[in-house]
Amino acid sequence: MTAAEYVFGDAIPAPGESFEAAPGIRWIRMPLPFALDHINLWLLEDGDGWTIVDTGFGTQVTWDLWLRHFEGTMAGRPVKNVIVTHYHPDHLGSASWLVERTAAPFWMTLGEYLSGHAAHDDTAGFDRPTGIEFFRVNGLDTSRFPEKMKSGNGYRRGVPTIPTQYRRMMDGDKLSIGGHEWQVITVFGHAPEHAALYCASKNVLISGDQVLPRITTNVGVWGNQPESNPLALFLDSIGRFLPLPGDALVLPSHDRVFHGLHGRIAELRAHHAERLERLVEACASPVTAHDVLPVLFKRTLDDHQLMFAMGEAIAHLHYLQFRGQLKRETSSDGVRRFSRA
Repeated sequence: MTAAEYVFGDAIPAPGESFEAAPGIRWIRMPLPFALDHINLWLLEDGDGWTIVDTGFGTQVTWDLWLRHFEGTMAGRPVKNVIVTHYHPDHLGSASWLVERTAAPFWMTLGEYLSGHAAHDDTAGFDRPTGIEFFRVNGLDTSRFPEKMKSGNGYRRGVPTIPTQYRRMMDGDKLSIGGHEWQVITVFGHAPEHAALYCASKNVLISGDQVLPRITTNVGVWGNQPESNPLALFLDSIGRFLPLPGDALVLPSHDRVFHGLHGRIAELRAHHAERLERLVEACASPVTAHDVLPVLFKRTLDDHQLMFAMGEAIAHLHYLQFRGQLKRETSSDGVRRFSRA
C-alpha cells in the first residue's frame, strides 16, 4: 500500500511521446537496461525554449528518442538549460550528448559533478576493485564473479562522457525558468548532494530519486566511504520536504506522478524502521551484511541487484551500530560481523 495518489492513474508516456504533468511541464520517459526499466525526465517550458531536468542513460536508444522529442514534443524550440539531479548513469548519462548538441548550460551540484567524474575515471575509490573488496569484508563471496566484473568500469556503459564545464547549484539557490522560480533543495543518502527542485508558484516538486511513490530508493554504503551512515542522512534529509505543501504535485524519477508527499515520507520512515527492527532480531548472533540479505530482500537478486542490496544492508547495519544497538567485530580474515550490543 502507498499514500501516493497517481494523477494519471496507470497511464504513462509511451517512448517518444509526452504527458503534460502540469502547465508548462512535459513528462517523458526513457528506457533503462535493468529490472527498473525506465526513468522519468522533465521538460520545463522556458520562454521560447526548454529546460531539461535529467537526461537518461547514455546510449543510442536514448539519443534516438531525444531526436524524436526535439522535433515532436519540443517542436524544434531550443534547449536553454540542462539540469541533472545527481550523478547516477540514468540521470547524467546523456548530459554530454545533449550539451554538445544544444550548447546549453549544464547544471549540477558540486558533490554530484565531482562524483560523476570520479566514477567515470575510476578515481577517489569509485573503482570496481575497491567496491568488490569492501563487499568481501562484509561477507560476500566475491569468487562468484568473473574477473572482468571485478575490474571493469560499468559506470561508463551508461555515462560515456561528462561535460568538463558546469554551473554549480547549491541548496537554497533559486533558478528562474520560464518566469517561475525553482528552489534547489539538496538531500542526501541516495547520492552525495542530490538536488531536488521545488516551484512554489506551480506547487510542483521534482523529487528525483529521493522520494518515489511505491518503491524505496537505494541507500547504500560503498567502498570509498566504508564507515559512512547514509541511512541517517536519508531519513533526516527527506524531512526537508515536510515544509512544502501537503498537496504538492510530485514528479519522481521512477514510477508515476503523484500527490501525497507527506504521507509518502511517513511511509518511507516507517518502512526503514520496520527493516531496522527485523535486523536487530537477526543479529542475536554475529552475522555479516551478506548473511542478512534474506531479512531485507525476499526476492531473488541478480548480480546487478546484489551489489545494491549489499550496500543497503550495510547502511542499515551501520545505522544501528551508530545508534549503539549493534556492535561490530572483525575476524582474522578481515570479515566484519555485527551482533547486538
